Amino acid sequence: MKAEFINPFLESARTVIEQMVQIRPSTGQLTIKDIQLIDHHVWIQIGLTGQMTGNIVFGLSEEVALKMISAMMGGFVITEIDEIGQSAISELGNMISGNASTMLYNQGVHVDITPPRVMRAGSLEQLTVSRALAVPLIMEGIGEMEIQVLIA
Repeated sequence: MKAEFINPFLESARTVIEQMVQIRPSTGQLTIKDIQLIDHHVWIQIGLTGQMTGNIVFGLSEEVALKMISAMMGGFVITEIDEIGQSAISELGNMISGNASTMLYNQGVHVDITPPRVMRAGSLEQLTVSRALAVPLIMEGIGEMEIQVLIA
């Protein structure tokens, strides 16, 4: 795994979150960690194909997801993650990954992304990679969203 694979996703996430949620996230410490899919969290998985194969997984607690969905919907209070909420949060992951794949393409790395999948701990399929590069994005007043890069 190369740490530079995560940089386009971090840069894209900061830009997209700032546009959609009106908060500029700060970046936490890069770590290599065992993948742990935690209860009461929402996971947005985007597959990567081409010169980079694997997955990008955005993980956030349900509480943080509700706050982000609410901000994306103009401040309307959201109390549960329904179909519209799942669509909104998956689109956030899609926008981040799409922008990052464009950045990678501009660096000479050709990569395509798959449509996002929103997952919960009880419905997760086994991922083929057990370790990931992980970086938390800290959003003042909202919480954290972790970006995990699982490159095969």
